Amino acid sequence: MRKVYGTQRLIEYLHSVDYPMTEEEVTNLLLRKVIPHLSPINNILIFNLDHIDWWIKENPKTT
Repeated sequence: MRKVYGTQRLIEYLHSVDYPMTEEEVTNLLLRKVIPHLSPINNILIFNLDHIDWWIKENPKTT
């Protein structure tokens, strides 16, 4: 499983796959439980990059 820890690492990954997002956008998606993530302990976020790749395909950005 490919994974990253924390929103900053997720943002870096999203930029690397040409799906740029701001920290505010990611936080909003997390609060709405729209973006796939795990939070096994308070204040720790884990993102499975395979799930993130799927989510990107299902939610293309409109320009």
